[in-house]
Amino acid sequence: MEATAEQATPKAVPAPRARPAWAVVALQELRDLWLYGRGLPLALGFSALLSVVTYLAASNQSLNFLEVHEAVNLALQVGVAVGAIITLLTAADAISGERERGTLESLLLTPAPRRDLVVGKLLAALSVWLVLFVITIPYLWFLGRNVGAVADALGAGATVGTLVALSLASLGIIISALTSTNRLSLSISLFVLLALFAPTQFPTGAQSGWFGDFLLRVNPISAALHWMGKVVVDGHSWGHDADWLISPISAGVVLTAIAVLAAPRWMRLRGGSPG
Repeated sequence: MEATAEQATPKAVPAPRARPAWAVVALQELRDLWLYGRGLPLALGFSALLSVVTYLAASNQSLNFLEVHEAVNLALQVGVAVGAIITLLTAADAISGERERGTLESLLLTPAPRRDLVVGKLLAALSVWLVLFVITIPYLWFLGRNVGAVADALGAGATVGTLVALSLASLGIIISALTSTNRLSLSISLFVLLALFAPTQFPTGAQSGWFGDFLLRVNPISAALHWMGKVVVDGHSWGHDADWLISPISAGVVLTAIAVLAAPRWMRLRGGSPG
């Protein structure tokens, strides 16, 4: 029996859908960071730091209810601050490091749009914050499991930590795109970090005046840590001090927009101000 024309004609097999260029870049950056780079040693060092902080916070067996909440907040602030710092330094190496190692030219010659290159590198840098926050979770549970502080700590930490990490990662990408050497990029990033964390070390008296309050509110890091402390230690609802989140949210939106929209134009073989 003769086969019909429909049976004889092979069915067309749809071509596999290609991954977006930013996803390809992000996967490659993730492999370089976590399989062959410094991601795993940084995670181990971070875990050792949190172990010391948690041991010191939990070593006093006579802690009362409020002090336990403060111990949870201390561990959470260390986790958020150190995680955000490492995220910034990872992003600060993203472009200037390629330029210094002589691999930026081959990267720019790939068919991927420069914006996708930036997005991929930004996502890889944010993976540092995600991994370090996951490492923080068991320490928070150990400290706050008996006082019901774990849920608030995890929610508040994930919220403000992601905002701060996104802001600093985007800032690192911007600095890395503008600077000619990796050393200069890291130096500027460290200087910015010192400037941002300085208000968090003000004495209580300096923070109580209108100017001290203004500095704390306009600084995304100090504002984020302040809001987090109010939720974890004082038991405030998330909306009670929501005005403290204006600065972290604004910084995240503005810096991410600059990194994604402007930094691709600054990706040149030699760093410098945009022209």
